[in-house]
Amino acid sequence: MSALKVFSILLLCCVAYSVCYDYKTALTDSLLFYEAQRSGKLPSDQRVTWRKDSALNDKGNSGEDLTGGYYDAGDFVKFGFPMAYTITVLSWGVIDYADIYTSTGNLEYARKAIKWGTDYFLKAHVSENEFYGQVGEGSSDHSYWGRPEDMTMARPAYKITTSAPGSDLAGETAAALAAASIVFKTANSSYSATLLTHAKQLFNFANTYRGIYSQSISDASSFYSSSSYADELVWAAVWLYKATQDSSYLTKAESLYQEGNLQYSNGGFDWDTKTSGVEILMSDISSNTIHKTKAKSYLDYMVNNQQKTPKGLLYIDQWGTLRHATNVAFLLLQAVKLGIGDSTYTTMAKSQVDYALGSTGFSYVIGYGSSYPTHAQHRSSSCPDAPATCDWNTYNGQQANAHVLYGGMVGGPDSNDGYTDVRSDYVHNEVACDYNAAYQGALAALIKLGVS
Repeated sequence: MSALKVFSILLLCCVAYSVCYDYKTALTDSLLFYEAQRSGKLPSDQRVTWRKDSALNDKGNSGEDLTGGYYDAGDFVKFGFPMAYTITVLSWGVIDYADIYTSTGNLEYARKAIKWGTDYFLKAHVSENEFYGQVGEGSSDHSYWGRPEDMTMARPAYKITTSAPGSDLAGETAAALAAASIVFKTANSSYSATLLTHAKQLFNFANTYRGIYSQSISDASSFYSSSSYADELVWAAVWLYKATQDSSYLTKAESLYQEGNLQYSNGGFDWDTKTSGVEILMSDISSNTIHKTKAKSYLDYMVNNQQKTPKGLLYIDQWGTLRHATNVAFLLLQAVKLGIGDSTYTTMAKSQVDYALGSTGFSYVIGYGSSYPTHAQHRSSSCPDAPATCDWNTYNGQQANAHVLYGGMVGGPDSNDGYTDVRSDYVHNEVACDYNAAYQGALAALIKLGVS
């Protein structure tokens, strides 16, 4: 497309929508958010400099090094299940829009964001059928308000094994490592091969020793309870096929799809449910037309029938409304790329991302625009620099968070577009790693389409 045509599209868009959104800045800022969520010893090129080294004593039950990875949300637990989903979806976006990440100057930052997660997963996979799926205990972590650098509470580690299995956790981590192996295939071939080896082992572990991880790691059940492992097994097999081009993985994905009765699912896509993500990927690689049919059925429902707020936000669940809406936006744009759906998909996807960025007059992405959340429930950004005190008095104070958490997307409004920027509202005003994953992919897709 010529520069003149791109300019014309941008101009028409600005006229039609009264405002243009800088998706490139939003994409860049989203990667900054992930840097702010890093646990462990921070690298010399860390750009979010108000964060320092933290949780350097995270260890497994036999002293294994479990430093690194990402803090989940506004807290400091490292929940493996949503973290793995985050890395899978971030990788998906980088794989499909590597040219956009390159042209915006973000490819290396994106690779580093993914590697920060996968390096941790490699540490956590301590033997072929043993994987640490959580570090930190939810209630004790949540009873602390302060900087991660100052934590003193015990941080127990929890694992899945053959006698305490977690097919969903192992499967999602296998998917993450397989997807990331594609990201690094040319950039770092030896690292890519290592990721793929661990992905294959974790898939075998997941498929051989069946069980729901949150029944084995009981502390996770209060925070990220899994509903099923059937979708993660298919999801992992699909990503292994994409990474290896070994047809046995595609055959296994198709058989697991039938075994898990995914053909009867109504769809969905988030940290717990991968079904509609599976349908999109399978639409591209499988000869079975059911996948395109199921993908289109789900997305048509989202566009035409799903509840929406008065101002047009898809309202799927009260907790993290924007996360769910932008997850759908990403799938809509992926479907368009595959020739599923039409311009209504693009219009709906854009409207959801634009809602996050401020189409109602308020941006739900911290640091973007002139009006955005300043009291997000996020411990580390709420705290002033050390040695100043940061505790529950800080939490209860009316002052804005001490640091701008650039790129973090908060949960979002209620079903009537209502929202109050208060630190206590963890349902609507907390951030989380999984919130940004598909949102970031949708940003890249919109940039690729040349709209703003």
